[in-house]
Amino acid sequence: MAKRLFDIVFAIFALLATLPILAVASLIVWAQDGHSPLYRGLRVGRGGRDFRMLKLRTMVAYGDRLGGSSTSASDSRLTPLGSALRRCKLDELPQFWNVLVGDMSVVGPRPNVRAGGVDRYTAEERRLLSVRPGITDLASIVFSDEGEILKDSADPDGLYNSVIRPWKNRLALLYVERHRLLVDLWIIGLTAIAIVSKPAALRGVSAMLARWNADPELQRICCRRSPLPAGEPPGRAASLSG
Repeated sequence: MAKRLFDIVFAIFALLATLPILAVASLIVWAQDGHSPLYRGLRVGRGGRDFRMLKLRTMVAYGDRLGGSSTSASDSRLTPLGSALRRCKLDELPQFWNVLVGDMSVVGPRPNVRAGGVDRYTAEERRLLSVRPGITDLASIVFSDEGEILKDSADPDGLYNSVIRPWKNRLALLYVERHRLLVDLWIIGLTAIAIVSKPAALRGVSAMLARWNADPELQRICCRRSPLPAGEPPGRAASLSG
């Protein structure tokens, strides 16, 4: 109850505070090709329910029909303006409307597509659907450079599944196990810090994972001091052994 009330108040404040930015950005996106500035992507929310997640459109019109679900920094579907919006995370601002209507939370696991996403989840990963998806989470900080990680890959979806999904979903599952309002406030603070200094934000993430006694390998990977290794999604080893 406290989390939902916080989400509503935060979303109202965020929408009012960013309305001028949203209005100008929407006008510029519309002016570049005459198509809607909003992208309404189908995502899977709490309980496995589909919903339309709002974003400022960063691709050419109908770009989601022209390729996979993972987007690298070198994706030809991205417009120059879209690339800039993604770097600044301004494309995510309309999602505060999703928070207001109850589809999402301010903090929670990032929502995924169904085909090629949730449909591939292990039984362990499906626990992510027990909470509302969020605008930000620990993985949003650790892997904020996801587009650069996937850049120039011949198979962005495959690379995402091998080097990002395993660690991203482990972080999300830790949140599912420990989420409460104080944790949300801490993650929001780290998200704000990451805008100014990602290294400082990563130190904060490391401190949080240490307090949670997270797996040492996950803690090491979240420091982002070396290239991301491939891994197995949470629960994959158990399903294979079974």
